Amino acid sequence: MIRLRSLLFVPGNRPDRMAKAAATGADALILDLEDAVAPSAKAAARLAVAEFLAQPRPCTLFVRVNPLDSGLIDDDLAAVLPARPDGIVLPKAEGGASLAALDAKLAGDIMILPIATETPAAMFALGSYGGVTPRLAGLTWGAEDLPAAIGATASREADGSYAAPYQLARSLTLFGAHAAGVAAIETVYPDFRDLDGLAAYAARGRRDGFSGMMAIHPAQVAVINAAFTPSEAEIDHARAVVALFEANPGAGALSLNGRMVDAPHLKAARRVLAQAL
Repeated sequence: MIRLRSLLFVPGNRPDRMAKAAATGADALILDLEDAVAPSAKAAARLAVAEFLAQPRPCTLFVRVNPLDSGLIDDDLAAVLPARPDGIVLPKAEGGASLAALDAKLAGDIMILPIATETPAAMFALGSYGGVTPRLAGLTWGAEDLPAAIGATASREADGSYAAPYQLARSLTLFGAHAAGVAAIETVYPDFRDLDGLAAYAARGRRDGFSGMMAIHPAQVAVINAAFTPSEAEIDHARAVVALFEANPGAGALSLNGRMVDAPHLKAARRVLAQAL
């Protein structure tokens, strides 16, 4: 099982940053051919990404290609697929149909990670990702393109929290990922200097059911990894829950340290232990 606690964006036209990014401890890099690269620089970025992919693999490497309707994705794939990226990040994804369209362009075991909330139509398709292809590695979301697409002036309240439409986008991504049986990946925290705010944001993400998060700056990686790694106390408690049920096969509810535990607690304990591997 691939570990995706932290996924660090790297502009595809900045090969000087790629090796440095790989040394941050990020579980994966997202080599970006879309928003981070101006149209005039995309051809050179494709070459730079392909060259980095051809080197010894320092960690899991995704490539964010341009959208399916951009007229650019086939050139992106032609440049990078011979070097066998571990996965493709698909922007502007609109449900299972988009997933199937990209799946048809790939061979081998290359994963797909859709960014699933960037268009209005995408919001109505977040329950359609399951059962389309085993390539699906997770679902993630973003709060930048969607407000631009609908003419909104901002996605956040004055206190920095998401406005109601974007809280909905986040929630539907979370449930859509779990309905499809894949990882739910939290979106970026844009203020890369505010590491305390990042830690709180990532902790809320893990609390709510996300298993990882995207990053835009190397300084964010260690904070994100810590937030999405179970503590020793959590691991010990999870082991105790699993051991209790193994010692009492067939039991529906049991008592542990004076508190009732049942099937949902056992499921949660097994998830903690899987995350700790």
